Amino acid sequence: MPTIKRLHAIEILDSRGRPTVQATCELAEGISATASVPSGASRGAAEALELRDCDASRYRGLGCRKAVENIKTAIADTVCGVALDSQTQLDNMMLARDGTVNKSNLGANAILAVSIAFARAHAALLKRPLYQHFAAMATPGGTARQLPRMTINLFSGGKHAGGQVAIQDVLIIPAAATTIEEGLATTYAVYQAAAELGMKKYGARALTADEGGLAPPFPNAQTMLDDAVTAIENAGFKPGKDVVIAVDVASSHFYEDGKYHLDGAVLDGKGMVDRLASWVRQYPIVSVEDGLAEEDWAHWPLLREAIGSRVLVLGDDLLCTNVGRILKAIELKAANALLLKVNQIGSLSEALQAGQRAQGAGWSVTISARSGETEDDWLADLAVGWSGTQIKVGSIAHSERLAKYNRLLQIEAETKLPVAKWPG
Repeated sequence: MPTIKRLHAIEILDSRGRPTVQATCELAEGISATASVPSGASRGAAEALELRDCDASRYRGLGCRKAVENIKTAIADTVCGVALDSQTQLDNMMLARDGTVNKSNLGANAILAVSIAFARAHAALLKRPLYQHFAAMATPGGTARQLPRMTINLFSGGKHAGGQVAIQDVLIIPAAATTIEEGLATTYAVYQAAAELGMKKYGARALTADEGGLAPPFPNAQTMLDDAVTAIENAGFKPGKDVVIAVDVASSHFYEDGKYHLDGAVLDGKGMVDRLASWVRQYPIVSVEDGLAEEDWAHWPLLREAIGSRVLVLGDDLLCTNVGRILKAIELKAANALLLKVNQIGSLSEALQAGQRAQGAGWSVTISARSGETEDDWLADLAVGWSGTQIKVGSIAHSERLAKYNRLLQIEAETKLPVAKWPG
């Protein structure tokens, strides 16, 4: 049973230059490990709270000194010196010390940083790779079985790209690729073709968004999808066979007073469902994320009924990696896939429970990064260890994204595990 000897933390910067938290966990057994946590720009209302300093004179109030101090004081006082029999015991001790539903006392960023740093230290103590440690956490005695299928940002809009177009991301999935290595090579070809298309159509190389996706000045969402298909073809691949498309609609961001304001149209819930269904018929789309607003529960079952037999109806803001919301969605038949973001809920144990509830209902699970990331690569190990059928990291640009893809390449070379088949 490992015992935490000391916790340390510092404030570091994420990929947007905003503060986040890095924690170091030292075990009495002589092992030390460090982990950093991400931050999202597109956040669901039900997410756990990232504790910020709210000091407008420093980082416009986004500083994380309070969260860092909580690790070194309140959390350390609670967990140091205790012989821990499991990850769950550690997480539960921190949750009890926090005492709130949304982790507003200690901060989800503080709790999660310690949670992951301990997992990494424990894995090192047991002399096993982090992905195998995560696999054993999910199933006692279990082992990693597969690599996740990559869903990779091609074009970005919404909050990730300054809102030049309403929907947030169009992603590509290298469906015909049988390895991570092959999938990344396919993606590179399509990404370069998309950049060249942007030069030709819009007169300048498109800027990249928060997650590395290209962000040319699309006039509307339909053009965004058209350009994705053209880029796939220009790269020499067949849309719908070699490469398919996923869409992160992020509808909550253009939902107001019960209506969706999209490309100059004002749509009610049924109208938005019809719009998404028409895209699925017209384009090689296999996944629709947050197609409706996070509290538009009345229309989510209609969306799943309309397109769920052909594509993933993926809940992000709708579900917030929260077991209660997942159970509600299962009961209402509102989705058939979970976007799992560990920092939405704030601890490894709670995130694992959420993923297992979704998998138990027959859902697909996509393990996801955030728009504000660090160069830490633990997410790749998590996706492998927890048998995520997909992973969503961002594009093949920016070091914080590439760190995760490069880690997947390392795990593939080490294990020779197969890449997960696309659901259905």
